[in-house]
Amino acid sequence: MPRRSGSRLSPKRLLPTSLRWRLAAWVTAVVLLCTAVSFAVVYNDTGTQIRHQIDREIAGDLEELSLTVRSAASSDDHGPVRVAAVARRYVQNQPFSAGSTLQFAIVSGPGGSGALTATNRPELLGSSHPDNGESTAEQQRENRLSQQLLTVPDGYSTVTLADVGALRLLKRRLSLPGGTRVTVGVGERLVSVGNAQRGVAEAFILAGLLTLAGALGASYLIGTRFSSPLRRMAAVAAKVDAGDLHPRIHDVGGRGEEVQVLAEAFNHMLDRLTDAFASQRAFVADASHELRTPLTVIRGQLEVLASQADPSGEEVRRVEGLVQAEIARISRLVDDLLVLAKAEQTEFLRVEQIELAPFVEELWDGVSLLAKRRFELGSVPEGTLTADPDRLAQALRNLVSNAIEHTAPERGLVRLDVERRAGRRVRFVVSDDGPGIPPDQRERVFDRFHRTDAARDRASGGTGLGLAIVQAIVEAHGGLVRADASAHEGAQIELELPRFAARVPAASAPPPVPEPSLAKP
Repeated sequence: MPRRSGSRLSPKRLLPTSLRWRLAAWVTAVVLLCTAVSFAVVYNDTGTQIRHQIDREIAGDLEELSLTVRSAASSDDHGPVRVAAVARRYVQNQPFSAGSTLQFAIVSGPGGSGALTATNRPELLGSSHPDNGESTAEQQRENRLSQQLLTVPDGYSTVTLADVGALRLLKRRLSLPGGTRVTVGVGERLVSVGNAQRGVAEAFILAGLLTLAGALGASYLIGTRFSSPLRRMAAVAAKVDAGDLHPRIHDVGGRGEEVQVLAEAFNHMLDRLTDAFASQRAFVADASHELRTPLTVIRGQLEVLASQADPSGEEVRRVEGLVQAEIARISRLVDDLLVLAKAEQTEFLRVEQIELAPFVEELWDGVSLLAKRRFELGSVPEGTLTADPDRLAQALRNLVSNAIEHTAPERGLVRLDVERRAGRRVRFVVSDDGPGIPPDQRERVFDRFHRTDAARDRASGGTGLGLAIVQAIVEAHGGLVRADASAHEGAQIELELPRFAARVPAASAPPPVPEPSLAKP
């Protein structure tokens, strides 16, 4: 039977995917690592301290044995036999267990003759008789191992002997009067080191298991507590994905500053998303309404024309003129919508260095031919502005066209002032003497399809997107725009753009106007 390809479990699927379990796993791993490091330090330190204690004890025992041997050599009879007898009596009368400590003294006369041994463990030093239950060969092997006691250098050393195990040995050579030489040594088994380390290991294993269990449970509970806002956010996101934009994240106090900041940012994002959807629905409704009107006019005129069996040439030309006007209105509306759509793209602007004075003068010469008004241009500071010349010209033309629509023919005033500002900024001010903008409408005039009064009706040819396009262009440049009342009792629209480099020498340049930056409407 063929094996199904999905029958094997991937290693990743065996790993915990929940944030709670991941947190618990990481905390447990950290606790385990810290416990292992602590165990290694305590384990080694325990062995080291006990070894040092054994070294101190065998050093004291060796000093006493050495003093005993030297005292025997100070008497009148200080031959090897006398010294060996004193040493044998000393080691045999010590109040310790013969199975725990080794003491020996090997006495030799001049020339190495007459070697005598005094020890509390004769089986370790030259005994040729087998122990109970051991063969002769086994005893000989043990004797060969025991020869390490005689061959190791003076000082501290660790040797392994049969029937004893690891032994800590301290050996010293003494030269006595009359040419007598004595090798003294004291040894202590290291079984206490192993017992102590074994106890440490058992204690750490028990404490480690309890600590790991506590860390796992505590970290899981902590993860559950702190991940609950994330699960609530996931639930809210699922509802938003289903189309419900009303749920929000609440009651996250006490969960940490980071969680609270995340919840506030999430709620703010949902608020922005709700506003964006509302704005999009309003925009679609307004755009549909704006397109429906000229389409209705076109359809009505075509129906009127079609109802006539033999329309006159004059009637055909009349309908053609109306249809062409409405088609032009639709084209302008579509063009404006495309501009607003492109404003959100990175390639919306093509920035370059603009010579400000020639640019403004050329632009003003063109817009002053659009209608019969009193066009006035103030002084323009010399310098370069880093901006998109086509988009900037489009924004200024929209403002001038808006001013022309709201001023009277022939005598109406349309004025442009350009001022250098602090912080390498420049301000464009388009003002008129028309009816102005009511204070409660000045922040809304930049909304799409917003009209302040009946003066801006569809018959004027406006799409209601001119100022919205202006705002999009200015914000794409990193600037600010606002509406206010002009000194001529009309409307005034101000654009402030950054990245202006004045060319006027500092000695003769007028100081920048120290006004605060424009507030974003």
